[in-house]
Amino acid sequence: MSAFKGIPIREAPRPARSGEKYTTAQGFTAIKDGMKSTAPNAQEAAMPVEAGSTGGVGRVNGAGPKPAWLRAPLAAGAAFAAVKNIVRAHRLSTVCEEAKCPNIGECWNAGTATIMLMGAVCTRACRFCAVDTGNPRGWLDSEEPQNVARSVELMGLKYVVITSVDRDDLPDGGAAHYAATIRAIKRLHPGTAVEALTPDFAGVTRDVRTVVDAGPDVFAQNLETVERLTHTVRDPRAGYGQTLEVLGAAKRHRPGMRTKTSLMLGLGEDDEEIRNTMRDLRAAAVDILTLGQYLRPTPRHLAVERFVSPQEFVAYRDFALELGFLECVSGPLVRSSYRAEQALARNNAGLDGAVAARTIFPRANSA
Repeated sequence: MSAFKGIPIREAPRPARSGEKYTTAQGFTAIKDGMKSTAPNAQEAAMPVEAGSTGGVGRVNGAGPKPAWLRAPLAAGAAFAAVKNIVRAHRLSTVCEEAKCPNIGECWNAGTATIMLMGAVCTRACRFCAVDTGNPRGWLDSEEPQNVARSVELMGLKYVVITSVDRDDLPDGGAAHYAATIRAIKRLHPGTAVEALTPDFAGVTRDVRTVVDAGPDVFAQNLETVERLTHTVRDPRAGYGQTLEVLGAAKRHRPGMRTKTSLMLGLGEDDEEIRNTMRDLRAAAVDILTLGQYLRPTPRHLAVERFVSPQEFVAYRDFALELGFLECVSGPLVRSSYRAEQALARNNAGLDGAVAARTIFPRANSA
């Protein structure tokens, strides 16, 4: 221990590096960025992955350098700082930060954020996701529903997306906590539309209904990828059919409510698999679909197999609309909650075909 004029100076603990295990403020252990530091040796890690393969943890991108159309606005500015201060003051987690979203600069500068409930540690370890993993052992912040509602009021949001980590350690997967948060927002700010981007609740229909009964305007659960790649991409406790059933159960329980899901592209899927996945989603009566480019968050996560061009995203959107989706927001930097309140404007959330083809992204009015 160092000293200053004879007074011992206790150094602050070093923040956990990506892949390291650490102890949270609540006293349980977690792995930073979700994947352990067990990457292959340096020589193997430097070997490229052939495009179209499904390997990739610890390997460089098989798709080559990142193209110019994947540039995102910088995370800086007065509005960005204001949102950050509200998030910190109310002890909130955001998927924008925890999942290393490339759109955080655009969205926070527009005064919006996607709020992540039940902490920043997930009980699952999907191979595409940079959220920390661990077992929170039942921990919950009982003040969170009210804190979230107050934050929504302070930001003056007309539309808010609330999402969460998976909480398999809770008997109901956190469904009651979700419902309490939705009701708190509706009480304090009844004019705000709420999109609930939920975990799959292990496929338990009762827990899905708990959230739906709280009155979200949109119920979302992300399918993430095509059926063939689900086991490679998602945690073993997730499932292609399970997500489809969750979305279908939500729609059957409240037919008038919109349902929504998202797919990442560039993980090794082919065109026909993408189209078949869209057909499966329409069979489950899903209303809204978002399509975006998968971007590898750390070297321990799955490699990018290909970079999908803006023109291809336009073509996928056209096919989705032909199938009957109310909207398909489709573009390289699109994420499930990106410009969510614009999803029913029928203009690709402002990313029209001409803009997408030029790979220029206009300033958003909101995230």
